[in-house]
Amino acid sequence: MRITVLGGSGAWPVAGGACGGYLVRWADYRLLIDPGFGSLGHLLGHTRAEDVDAVLVSHGHPDHCADINPLLRARTLSTSPPDRLTVAAPHGALDAILALDEPGFLDDSHRLAEFTPGDAFRLGPFQIQSVALPHSVDNAGFRISAGGRHLAYTGDRGPDPRMVDLASGADVLLAEATFPEEVPARHRGNLSSARDAAVEATSAGVGHLVLTHLWPGTAHRRAYEAAVPYFRGPISVAQPTMELDLGSADHAS
Repeated sequence: MRITVLGGSGAWPVAGGACGGYLVRWADYRLLIDPGFGSLGHLLGHTRAEDVDAVLVSHGHPDHCADINPLLRARTLSTSPPDRLTVAAPHGALDAILALDEPGFLDDSHRLAEFTPGDAFRLGPFQIQSVALPHSVDNAGFRISAGGRHLAYTGDRGPDPRMVDLASGADVLLAEATFPEEVPARHRGNLSSARDAAVEATSAGVGHLVLTHLWPGTAHRRAYEAAVPYFRGPISVAQPTMELDLGSADHAS
């Protein structure tokens, strides 16, 4: 299983960066997770829009799904449009994004596979276990497994013991870490910090912690240093072009 980070900003992209977006590959199968603002441009540096096999979305905030629109446009307007793309998301999460174009324009580009957080399902070679995690809208965390390798991903969420259970023994925990240490009162319960993510990673016994969804302008070093006292394994901060091979990754911080 190989993971390519397309972006790691929360809320809006920093200059030259992108909001969250993660390409996960097993053999020739390409699964795109949470394609937020700006992630498509980075994705196209790794694969064609037509070659994405499925999309998995944690929730409907645009910094996690806005670039589904240009992805489907690229497939629809291709000189050789591919088969419909499976797009899995919580019920109703993509209604606004899919309504951006004129009615019917994108209908032949995708097949919407809605689920309820807590459901288990397959996308190609990947077994997906989802769990409902606290956020301001319905949000799913995921455990994504193939060939004995496991990636856990939080979406956006407040700290929750269900995430620890979901991530137990995972090779990589890709964790929302909007703030370094303290979560401001107005976001408490709906978002997390790098410190929260490190505590969860330790409790879950994961192999490698990747901090993502940093508030724009947050120094990567600050997020990293906030996590270090609470997790003894490798820690990275998500940024475009980062690649992780779950079998033999060079886990640079």
